[in-house]
Amino acid sequence: MFGCAGPNLLADEAAFFRECGPLGFILFARNCESPEQIRRLTADLRTAVGRDDAPVLMDHEGGRVQRLAPPQWRKVPAAATIGRLAEGNLAAAIDAASLNGQLMALELAPLGVDVNCVPCLDITDPAGHQVIGDRAFSADAAVVARLGRAQADGLARGGVLPVVKHMPGHGRATVDSHLELPVVTASRAALSAHDFQPFAELADLPLGMTGHILFPALDTAHPATLSKRIIAQVIRGQIGFDGLLFTDDLSMQALGGEIGQRAAAALAAGCDVALHCNGKMAEMQAVAAACRPLSEAGQNRWRRAQSWRHTAEMPSYNELLAKLEALLVAR
Repeated sequence: MFGCAGPNLLADEAAFFRECGPLGFILFARNCESPEQIRRLTADLRTAVGRDDAPVLMDHEGGRVQRLAPPQWRKVPAAATIGRLAEGNLAAAIDAASLNGQLMALELAPLGVDVNCVPCLDITDPAGHQVIGDRAFSADAAVVARLGRAQADGLARGGVLPVVKHMPGHGRATVDSHLELPVVTASRAALSAHDFQPFAELADLPLGMTGHILFPALDTAHPATLSKRIIAQVIRGQIGFDGLLFTDDLSMQALGGEIGQRAAAALAAGCDVALHCNGKMAEMQAVAAACRPLSEAGQNRWRRAQSWRHTAEMPSYNELLAKLEALLVAR
């Protein structure tokens, strides 16, 4: 799964995607200028691979991670803003997370974006690096699970698939995995009792994403994305996730080695889909050369994911927004 360089699909990109046939695509702020432009781009990407159902992802979380930026689009609240509401009124926070998910779907689906990389099920840790920070709902695992479920259900109601991340938990990381490899030294017992719990409670969700984190208690040599042991024993085993598993962005500096080697190692470890985001052609070519076709198990997981959408009639965008704002103001 690839990104592209800018707001318009270039001829060499279209030819490359036509040849290598990625499962789908991911968009970033560099790809987003206006609703009309994004609709044209998502249509062109799907035309390039000849599949109207090719997924197009976005990290439209809210707070610091928002690809559809004001003033054209609303300022989406960070997950922690909704999490703070739960401190005094959990039911109101669940309503807010659902409303926010529905609004996200109404923002994304008309643009041709049908997968949103939320909910972030990482747990806030005061010692953790701010790369997660307010992207997490709470320091309470049960609250994270309840709000994550509500957000995911809201998205799916609007026809957009959620992606749980960053498995098996990023909250304890003390460095930014975009820049270096985090090492989390917690025991397996501590991780099981805390970090894994939101993922286990939402293990039925259709799509998930690994984190580039080394957990010596689980695997002394390989970060989660590249670890057969963690993917088989923890993500697929203890957590019980059987959805389609994406890597986090392979171009992040937490991972060492040549970019194609990273992709091959992640697939060999048990990830279903290699995600490469920066749109650099030479890197994409190396990733494509290292990847095999989606496995039969991965194809089955993707088919199940597509059937997970349960588009339903929703109130208008303005009505949903007014309800969400009222809840957040009341806090």
